[in-house]
Amino acid sequence: MKQEMRGAAAWADLLAEGRLPRFALICLGVWLNAADSLVTATIMPTVGLDLGGYSLFSWAVAGFLVGAILAGASAGRLSEMMGLRRATVVSGLVLAAGCVVSAAAPGIWVFLFGRFLQGVGSGWMSGLSMVAIAFLFPDRHQGRVFAAAAAVWGVATVLGPLIGGLLAEAGSWRTVFWLFAVQAVLFSLAARLLLKAGVVPGRPSRVPWRQLGVLCLAIAAIAGADVSKSPGVTFAFVMVTLVLLYWLLRIDRGAETRLLPRVASDLGTICGSGYAAMFALTATSVGFLIYGPALLQKLHGLSPLGAGYAVAVHAMAWTLAAFAAAGASGRAADRWIRLGVSCVLAGPVLLAIVMRDASVPWVVAAAAIMGAGFGFSSALMNRRVLTALPDEDRAVGSSALMAVRLTGEAIGAAVTGAVANLAGFGAGLTTGSARSVAVWIFVAAIPPAAAGALAAWRMTGLVPPVRLGEPSPTA
Repeated sequence: MKQEMRGAAAWADLLAEGRLPRFALICLGVWLNAADSLVTATIMPTVGLDLGGYSLFSWAVAGFLVGAILAGASAGRLSEMMGLRRATVVSGLVLAAGCVVSAAAPGIWVFLFGRFLQGVGSGWMSGLSMVAIAFLFPDRHQGRVFAAAAAVWGVATVLGPLIGGLLAEAGSWRTVFWLFAVQAVLFSLAARLLLKAGVVPGRPSRVPWRQLGVLCLAIAAIAGADVSKSPGVTFAFVMVTLVLLYWLLRIDRGAETRLLPRVASDLGTICGSGYAAMFALTATSVGFLIYGPALLQKLHGLSPLGAGYAVAVHAMAWTLAAFAAAGASGRAADRWIRLGVSCVLAGPVLLAIVMRDASVPWVVAAAAIMGAGFGFSSALMNRRVLTALPDEDRAVGSSALMAVRLTGEAIGAAVTGAVANLAGFGAGLTTGSARSVAVWIFVAAIPPAAAGALAAWRMTGLVPPVRLGEPSPTA
């Protein structure tokens, strides 16, 4: 009872002192970011039928990711140059513009350009949400804010496909984008009213053009991997992407104007090992999210809706686990992180065993374990990285939390797609190819899961710096 009372008091304190409106604004930004991508995935078959772009399906995803990664990586620098309020307003307007372009698109190429703009707006919005959490909420509340963001994402996972499916069946897919355009404009108006000027310390208006150029090349390689039909070409693009990302880290570390924190590439630091863990663990999860519905339908006879909600258990478990661990601090937080990444590692191992031959409840249980692992660890890893960032890197370092994960998601999707095609998915989803894919996409996810878990364990063994006026995080 006392623990519950302390938890309720902590949540009340989170929303006190004028923080409730800003908290609501962050939740709205997370909703727009999550629901836009999830709803669009549901309506794409209808869009392709209407605009004649079935052969360009993958470009709708690739274009969005290109914009989102580039914008997410630059969001911190944008907040320093423009200020958090103005940058947040711009992010909403860009997202709204992208939605309007897609809603009014007369053909598939205009629609794809709109998806790219949506990616830019969404990437800035998600990155700036991380900046807002870092600067607008005390360290003691950040875990709960991240948990609330996970809850909003979980709601979007359930409602997004439902909304998209209903509108697609009604032949009103354009309405989806008009609705999101209105919400994005409202988000910009709310940001203009609720955020104060001067929240993020200003920097000289310089842009890290060299790093952005290399990042553009890396994103182009990711896009090439996403749309390639040849597994060999996909793997080649992935290797090029990894080389370019390594080059980006090397360049950025010695640059006067940086895109990332100076220690982002140093695995001996909390930030470096934390970013590495986020990148690898995110890459681990995409196989189930992309191929899970198709495999559950083919191998277990579920309906599309049933398969979709079986996969959504992953997000629901993430949300519940995030709330369970949200209030942890110090060594207790480290234990939650270790438990979480261990569950994430167990996820692909269990799915490789149960997806093909076990009954649906076992598959759902394995997905729930992996989702809970992310819930136990993700918010606390975010907070641990934020507390370790030097003040001059706090804006770029907080926005990198999303950019790193988006990059891991894109590379994970490309590699998983290549593995699935090698296992027979590219030739058509038969029972035989589904049985093969159901094993190999999860086996391929085990090495990055192990690498991510090791990086996270390493991070929890490092001592973060103590900020003035705050107790030691290990106390």
